[in-house]
Amino acid sequence: MTLYAWARQRRLPGLPAAEPRHFDVAPDARVLAHCNWQPGREARPTLLVLHGLEGSSDAHYMRGLAHKAFAAGFNVVRLNQRNCGGTEHLSKGLYHSGLTADPLCVLTELRDRDRLTTFAVAGYSLGGNITMKLAGELGASAFPEIRAFAAVSPVIELETCMQAIERRENRIYEWNFCRNLQGRMRRKARVFPGGFDLTGLWKVWSIRAFDDRYTAPHHGFNGAADYYHRASAMRVIDRVARPALILSAADDPFVPPEIFDAPAVRDNPHITTVVTSHGGHCAFVEEPAFAEATAGRANGYDGYFAERAVVEFLAARV
Repeated sequence: MTLYAWARQRRLPGLPAAEPRHFDVAPDARVLAHCNWQPGREARPTLLVLHGLEGSSDAHYMRGLAHKAFAAGFNVVRLNQRNCGGTEHLSKGLYHSGLTADPLCVLTELRDRDRLTTFAVAGYSLGGNITMKLAGELGASAFPEIRAFAAVSPVIELETCMQAIERRENRIYEWNFCRNLQGRMRRKARVFPGGFDLTGLWKVWSIRAFDDRYTAPHHGFNGAADYYHRASAMRVIDRVARPALILSAADDPFVPPEIFDAPAVRDNPHITTVVTSHGGHCAFVEEPAFAEATAGRANGYDGYFAERAVVEFLAARV
């Protein structure tokens, strides 16, 4: 299902063209978002959406969620992580799996400059980890304008998820991630010569090796293992104190379902965890006709049930 969802072409005629907008999240970092604004945006809730590793605001699941959320009355802001979506020239450094400061900076600007008053945050995979880590860091009282969170296929325990990616049967996925990471580093070298040592980059064919060489030291971690431990949402997930949805699948090739049975997740009354039998990684596609007949849904549902579940959960809480 994971490969099928990635390769499937999607048409979303109800989603209008997005407005590009840049946010300065650090002195040497600017990020690009694609925004869909409702008429009278100040009176509407705003959904900030975060993509996964080597994704972008144009990923199929980002556009699909935006389509459903916009139809439900949300403003939608699809945020690119640093360097993603063709933005290598905007930031000197790299992004990482626990970089909550960037989305928090974006939300702060939207609140203070745009006078928006009600927010929700949703993320996929790496973006799901950032979402849940942000929820834990904010706790019960900080930034009260954020009312709810949702995470799809979130890698909330990075070391465990990395071990899953490293299994032989997942080699094609890791190869593709590394191919994209190598390409990104070469593009960065062209716009920031000398910023990173690319000697032997062509030999780096594991995400762990890439993180150990580039991501971890760049962000002050003591190697990949330290990065995976400290950047995982699991370190703070017990402090989540607002409604949060976690949706994952038992057949996810990267995210073992047992991580969601950790006491910090299982015993937190603010977290609703749903692990489906099937869904893959950030995929969750069913036959629309079957879903219509069995669930009594309105016509037009396209079968991407994680997107629908996220919008329904958040809309009931903002």
